[in-house]
Amino acid sequence: MSPTQVIVIVLVVLVIAALAVAARSYARRRALRSRFGPEYDHALAEQDNRAAAERELRDRERRHAELTLTSLAPESRARYAAAWEELQVRFVDSPAETVGDADELVTRLIAERGYPTGDFSDQIAHLSVEHARTLTHYRDAHEIHLRNSRGEASTEELRQAVVHYRALFADLLGEEPVGHRPPEQRKPDSPHDVTSR
Repeated sequence: MSPTQVIVIVLVVLVIAALAVAARSYARRRALRSRFGPEYDHALAEQDNRAAAERELRDRERRHAELTLTSLAPESRARYAAAWEELQVRFVDSPAETVGDADELVTRLIAERGYPTGDFSDQIAHLSVEHARTLTHYRDAHEIHLRNSRGEASTEELRQAVVHYRALFADLLGEEPVGHRPPEQRKPDSPHDVTSR
């Protein structure tokens, strides 16, 4: 074999190896993007580069695999759904207090499912593996809850917080906590299902 042929073969092998690495990287990126949805973009925005963001997401998957998650028993699911409905009714009379109650209820549900409930950023990281599509809601609700604790949230923001909490709550519960009725069946001042108005 001539030196030129050897060089061509080596170059072809290198190109094939580079294409294989690129294809594997692309497949891993697609899998992460598919699994984490909008959380993938959020991780990209928070990290210095794509490799660091993807490393963080793979680390979340590893830590999530170490959790012992449980499904809710039907009685627990019914208890949480009833608690949510009661919370929505109370919103009309005390919106500021209800947002704090919603935060506590969501945190209890997170804990009962088997997720850690200590640090908020750790909660987000653990939840992101299976509940990534509702984490923007959870972040927004938590931010409004913090503003509410400082007395800086409007009633509309408090209503939005309950709507945001409900998105994660329903995702964790595995169903909508309160059935929807068409708006024309409600009384104009009905306190029921205030979050869907």
